[in-house]
Amino acid sequence: MLNSKIQLTNEQVRFYRENGFVQIDNILSPEELAEFRQYMDETMHSEGARGLQTSQTGAAYYKVLNQRVNTWRDHGGMARFVLGERFADMGKQLTGFDGIRLFHDHALLKMPGDSKVTPWHQDRPYWPVKETDPMVAFSIWIALDDVDENNGCMMFVPKSQKIRNLKGVDLVTPEDIFQQEGAKDVDRNTAVICRMKAGSCTFHDGMTFHFAHANKTDKPRRAMAIVFLKDGTTYSGARHVCTDDLDWEIGVPFHGGLNPKLA
Repeated sequence: MLNSKIQLTNEQVRFYRENGFVQIDNILSPEELAEFRQYMDETMHSEGARGLQTSQTGAAYYKVLNQRVNTWRDHGGMARFVLGERFADMGKQLTGFDGIRLFHDHALLKMPGDSKVTPWHQDRPYWPVKETDPMVAFSIWIALDDVDENNGCMMFVPKSQKIRNLKGVDLVTPEDIFQQEGAKDVDRNTAVICRMKAGSCTFHDGMTFHFAHANKTDKPRRAMAIVFLKDGTTYSGARHVCTDDLDWEIGVPFHGGLNPKLA
């Protein structure tokens, strides 16, 4: 089933290319959603795995996101979803790229209690992709729970993917990306709130400004993000947990078993 494709509409493709994000509802069946939730819960409670837990209980970043990177390496069930053709093919339709590679996945849980917002930021400054490459990196963000402003839904600023050369924002220490030179004319009041039912998703370009609310409820907010790259995207040499041990030369295209071509 997970290799069954979803045909997107011309309007969804147009909206994504114009605004740098799009919301797409009901990309998982109820049965797939139940499986995905089970696999994520099993993965997040596993020890000694190949995936990376980026922060521990009580740490500052954990209050922003309880995050595990490359869960597909830990659990065959997670691999079925991450490596399946459906999500990568949707990204291929939206972007028009000839080929789509996996960069990494990450489980994103906003924990209940002392949760913090994920401040406005762009993703691309954190990724080891050459800045001379155009818009080649993007993400799918899949809601595994119903999401709204009370438990950590996403917001996007339309057309902000056109802003270049900004610095990465510290997600723990509050910084205002809108005060950076080059972003002062961006109007955060145009931001779109993406409330979604579980099993729905958003796609966004790596340069699109986005934000997630804090979780004010008594249950974790579970979401799964997968970062995709245009086939042929080249490595910048910048540090990143997913590439630091690969001993790549600067300028080499992403390749190999950890970055397979999925569509």
